[in-house]
Amino acid sequence: MEALPQPQNEAEVLRAAIAALANRLPTGWTVQSLSDGVHDAYYDALWEVVAPDGTSATLVVEAKRVVEKRDALALLHRLERTTREISGSCGVVVARYLSPPVRKRLSDAGLSYIDATGNMHLNVLRPGLYVADRGADRDPWRGPGRPRGTLKGAPAAKIVRALLDHDRVWAIRELVGVAGVSTGSTYRVTVFLESEDLARRNNSGAMVVPDWVALLRRWSEDYGFVRSSRVTRWIAPRGLSNLVERGAGSPVQYAVTGTLAAAEWASYAPARSAMIYAADAERAAQLWDLRPADAGANVMLAEPETDVVFTRTLATASGLTIAAPTQVAVDLMTGPGRSPSEAEELIEWMTRNESSWRRQ
Repeated sequence: MEALPQPQNEAEVLRAAIAALANRLPTGWTVQSLSDGVHDAYYDALWEVVAPDGTSATLVVEAKRVVEKRDALALLHRLERTTREISGSCGVVVARYLSPPVRKRLSDAGLSYIDATGNMHLNVLRPGLYVADRGADRDPWRGPGRPRGTLKGAPAAKIVRALLDHDRVWAIRELVGVAGVSTGSTYRVTVFLESEDLARRNNSGAMVVPDWVALLRRWSEDYGFVRSSRVTRWIAPRGLSNLVERGAGSPVQYAVTGTLAAAEWASYAPARSAMIYAADAERAAQLWDLRPADAGANVMLAEPETDVVFTRTLATASGLTIAAPTQVAVDLMTGPGRSPSEAEELIEWMTRNESSWRRQ
């Protein structure tokens, strides 16, 4: 496939977007620009789409080389100023490339969009016009050395857990201290979180998390109990109740997660298997009398890539060590079987009882 030419500036973005729209309009429809360059502080172009019967609508266009999720609300407010003044007009964001999360955020905000790769969602009420198409799901012009936004890895996990476990306003140096990671790693992760609108700066430059549930869900896209650990499978021959008794007070470093741990806050159904983090899985298995299993396992022991899973653990009344609610929730979200449903039950409990688990 021939490589797409990369728009180098906003003028080229506008030309690429109007060409993409013209190529996808139904037979008899046309689109033309009513402006050349920037004519107003609140939009970059005005386009007119004309139906076969001669009726038309104005598209108020904002052009950007790069759009991030956090930009959606500002773009909406910017375009609304003009769309309110021009009856029946529609606000459209055009860009070099729009990622799937950004496209969803724009649609949720009520904005149409077009990018130079062909991603398009245009909804004009009068005359009735709906155009949708799919272009690239990855930025075709991203340089080979440019880092992708991600919450993978130990530093990101430590930063996210600190932000989730504490309800506070953060100075970067404080976050570095609580998370226990380098300043550089903290900066990279927080910049990504800001770009995803998962963290915001207040007037003094301190950082806050506006929606901890959204942050938790985004983390689950990059973190998982199985994919972020070395997992081995075992059978507890005397059942999970015996395993719980053996685990209580055990000298090995461990933290129970999944259904067994979630039952401490939001019991969903009796646990049929156990998910446990262990610093030394072989030693834990010996202490707890577990048997290796290729099939029929009811215990998963995970040696984690980061020790944050052992941070801010809790002890149950029976002496069992369980992971923090945020860790349990993300593990259930990415766990097998009914685990995602159990995660939703736990998140509901956490939302109702935030002051009981989220520290200052």
